[in-house]
Amino acid sequence: MVQIRLPDGSQRSYPQPVTVAEVAQSIGTGLARAALGGRVRLDEGEPRLVDTSYRIERDAELAIVTAKDADGLDLIRHSTAHLLAYAVKSLFPEAQVTIGPVIDNGFYYDFSYSRPFTPEDLAAIEKKMAEIVKADIPVSREEWMRDDAVAFFSSIGEKYKAEIIASIPSNEAISLYREGDFVDLCRGPHVPSTGKLKVFKLMKVAGAYWRGDSNNEMLQRIYGTAWATKEEQDAYLHMLEEAEKRDHRRLGRELDLFHFQEEAPGLIFWHPKGWTLWQQVEQYMRRVYRQNGYQEVKAPQILDRSLWEKTGHWENYRENMFTTESENRYYALKPMNCPGHVQIFNSALRSYRDLPLRYGEFGQCHRNEPSGALHGMMRVRGFTQDDGHVFCTEDQILDECVAFTEQLQQVYADFGFANVLYKVATRPAKRIGSDEIWDKAEHALMESLRRSGVEFEIAPGDGAFYGPKIEYTLKDAIGRHWQCGTIQVDFSMPGRLNAEFVDASDQRRAPVMLHRAILGSLERFIGMLIENHAGAMPAWLAPVQAVVCSISEGTADYAREVAESLRARDLRAESDLRGEKITYKIREHSLQKVPYILVVGEKEKQAGAVAVRARGGVDLGTMPVSDFIARIEAEVQRRRDDTVVAAAKQAS
Repeated sequence: MVQIRLPDGSQRSYPQPVTVAEVAQSIGTGLARAALGGRVRLDEGEPRLVDTSYRIERDAELAIVTAKDADGLDLIRHSTAHLLAYAVKSLFPEAQVTIGPVIDNGFYYDFSYSRPFTPEDLAAIEKKMAEIVKADIPVSREEWMRDDAVAFFSSIGEKYKAEIIASIPSNEAISLYREGDFVDLCRGPHVPSTGKLKVFKLMKVAGAYWRGDSNNEMLQRIYGTAWATKEEQDAYLHMLEEAEKRDHRRLGRELDLFHFQEEAPGLIFWHPKGWTLWQQVEQYMRRVYRQNGYQEVKAPQILDRSLWEKTGHWENYRENMFTTESENRYYALKPMNCPGHVQIFNSALRSYRDLPLRYGEFGQCHRNEPSGALHGMMRVRGFTQDDGHVFCTEDQILDECVAFTEQLQQVYADFGFANVLYKVATRPAKRIGSDEIWDKAEHALMESLRRSGVEFEIAPGDGAFYGPKIEYTLKDAIGRHWQCGTIQVDFSMPGRLNAEFVDASDQRRAPVMLHRAILGSLERFIGMLIENHAGAMPAWLAPVQAVVCSISEGTADYAREVAESLRARDLRAESDLRGEKITYKIREHSLQKVPYILVVGEKEKQAGAVAVRARGGVDLGTMPVSDFIARIEAEVQRRRDDTVVAAAKQAS
């Protein structure tokens, strides 16, 4: 007798071993039709995602997976990657298949083929995929011995697949999945038949090196997306259209903020307007430092190899570091700021009365990212972090984490991000430190979020080897998620770098080190800001807050005077005195997304006033210059405008 416990707590008994599909059928035909797989838990083990054909031979817990579950969506996407490969092999038999994993919002599959795939090829492949779906071909799992599988794939000319399988230990059985006459290596699971894959779209073709090695052959990577419903896919495709309009690289050019060029890959050339935006972000964060008890410091850019050996970076991270040599000594440009902050802490003997000691730095870091991974401001080789480190005792971890989350929430709200997702990454299997210390650290992180009144997820085993962390993820105006801030509890680095304080018993002890960042990389965060606001920055951040436009040559001097009066109040204002028509000027500055355009003619000059147009073509009428100054100063002071409010509402 096999006992199956279901998620609602009920149990079902079966006289003999039973498949997931048979359990679903016994519950109801509707569930049987919807079933894509199952989550099975045997004994005290972890739940395992399996095919509907999986045979349960002893008592177990079972959840039927459908398209409504996150696991179900992964099954759909993984199976659609195999569907793509099936279609490609049907149309282009000479093409060789390699790998095809699930990625965010979709999947890809890499192929080796004699010529580039064209847009017409993609259309034909997608049509063939639809035909295979309509045929509703069963998908079945088979177990083979490794050497038999190598021989099989070699015999049909699939050298890449044979190479992958040959790297698996020879005494292991491997799983293959068959649909029609297409057979592919995969550990699974997959949907029971191709008819379950109804909503998908091929997106683009890109290049990808075999095994990610630039010394290997360049393959063709076909990207696709797949969803449970057409409505979800339509929403995603609409989001992509919006994202393209908001692309920070395009807006950076159009708004004259920054540019990139080949002579400095992964590095940014900041133009005056862009650097003004940068400065608003940095100075704002500098105030956050001061208001929350952080002392700003500055550590060297280049540090000796010996220090990186102590931290473990030289051994484990060297390929991602820029190194140099001088006078027979090896150095590295810092990829992170923490070792430098420990040196500042170590410059004097600290007492427990000095703790918590909070250091903050706008620390410029460099990482030798692969050229193929670079992506505008979102992935660069040179970046600046709003980096902070708190040296504290174990008993101070909770209070510091509570305070940090409150700081972070305020900062994100001021920048226009109303929705924050929280995740606590807990102890991995390979770690250092006692369970007692890990218990205290994890409790502090979770309790800090509870005190902040927020819900959070647990990411089991995703912590660093030295301690757990909170990850803070932002949801932007079009629904995308950006992992941004973090706070990590580190029991390791202070001891490795000989950091000590004298406790209340006159004993020397290593402090706990909290690594924290709110924005993370300023470059990446500014890219996020540009895309979140579609380049239309709130008035307190806008590089140019107001432009004063003269209607005629006779009002040019007055326009100049108005602009100077705004600048005297520390507002970022320009004047446009060109002999162009006023409609041309208004259109041009509107395209530059300036928050306020002030128009001055003879009537405004005589009255000491300005005609005010707010961004979006909103006519605010004519008002005295002093009234406009009061208006924009109040808006800057509260750090929010209608754009921010609208973005927050849309994100919610």
